[in-house]
Amino acid sequence: MGMVNVVMKEVLLPNGETIVYREREGGSIKVLLIHGNMTSSKHWDLVLENMDEKYKLYAMDLRGFGGSSYNNLIMSIKDFSDDVKLFVDEIGLKDFALAGWSTGGAVAMQFAADYPGYCNKLILLASESTRGYPFDGKINENDVPRRFALHEEIKQDLIRTIPVQTAYDTNDTALLKLIWNAVIYTHHQPAPDLYDEYVQDMRTQRNLAEVHHANNTFNISRHHNGLVEGNGKVELIDVPVLVLQGDRDMVILKEMTKELVEDLGEKATYIELKDCGHSPLVDDLPQLLKAMTQFLEA
Repeated sequence: MGMVNVVMKEVLLPNGETIVYREREGGSIKVLLIHGNMTSSKHWDLVLENMDEKYKLYAMDLRGFGGSSYNNLIMSIKDFSDDVKLFVDEIGLKDFALAGWSTGGAVAMQFAADYPGYCNKLILLASESTRGYPFDGKINENDVPRRFALHEEIKQDLIRTIPVQTAYDTNDTALLKLIWNAVIYTHHQPAPDLYDEYVQDMRTQRNLAEVHHANNTFNISRHHNGLVEGNGKVELIDVPVLVLQGDRDMVILKEMTKELVEDLGEKATYIELKDCGHSPLVDDLPQLLKAMTQFLEA
């Protein structure tokens, strides 16, 4: 593979938000990459550097992440996916595959359901369920953790929200790496320099509680998710979908992936990535790229 050239760009959306994105020069098969919680387009770097040169790659920073602005609060996954719609219109992107990782998977599904005719294929990498991702927390030390319903509760959560937000604010890189090594990079860590860059990138997030709330209330299935009734929008996704999950993903439970595959029905192809956790990019990049490219070329 030759030297790839990835350029940082930014675009002002009609809603007043500025979206920063990475664009890889060259290639003709268009793929838009959507990152997840605690990350940005930066975390797609190994894909941007190593995916076959025939692909024209874009990776955006969602509102409140990376270099993108955060002028208005995100209150739903749809807020993110509507930004994606404004973004692709602004840069004139059509007929592309959409790949969403983790929370980005929910954003990608919502976009595909709301805006038919834009993306031609959907890749869901370690994606949250069509029925969302529940948030259990506690506000007082003596509380038994429970499923929260409100954004205000999530902001005060002592288990996940406040410790991570505090680590961001105080540049507690040791704690952030401890969390990632315990839950995500359980077998392999990125190269030390790269890992340091990833951690500093995590700290650019300004919407932690809002993302938890958006995931907690997301539900495009035909089922009740324990908090909200599904809106059935999964039925509107009319493109082939590849569902990828590492066999030892500790963030997305097998049960969640099962819901995803069941709700998508015949549109979905499921592939389990062997000996991978929540970040197949770090765990086994060749296996991930092979699964993605075989699906895109099928």
